[in-house]
Amino acid sequence: MNPADKRLAVMVTDHPLEYADFEGVIPEGHYGAGPVVIWDHGTYTVPEDEDPPEKQLEAGRIVFTLHGRKLRGGFALARFKGGQHGDQWLLIKRKDEEADSAWRSRTELTRRKLGMLSVKIPPCESA
Repeated sequence: MNPADKRLAVMVTDHPLEYADFEGVIPEGHYGAGPVVIWDHGTYTVPEDEDPPEKQLEAGRIVFTLHGRKLRGGFALARFKGGQHGDQWLLIKRKDEEADSAWRSRTELTRRKLGMLSVKIPPCESA
């Protein structure tokens, strides 16, 4: 990812782990209605010299390393200050060996992929 690009990240309620592999079209009237595809998949680590994630969350700044298919390397989340923006954060790519100024985000929701998706109720609502 290009370190010059800043992306909006919004904190949402936790979803069950079964949701991690969910792809489909959520029907109208259900939370998150519309097509859902997995854009990236991987793991993360917190650098040893940083505070635990819970403490970083309270401070409004989280530093971590992503090990995904698309997003890799160091990142930071910085919380917007102010009342109505409490759940909104900026995702910032750190300047490291994985930084790429030519990187561009591409959608996974192509017409072909959309045609392959079926209408489903997500695991968090079907339990």
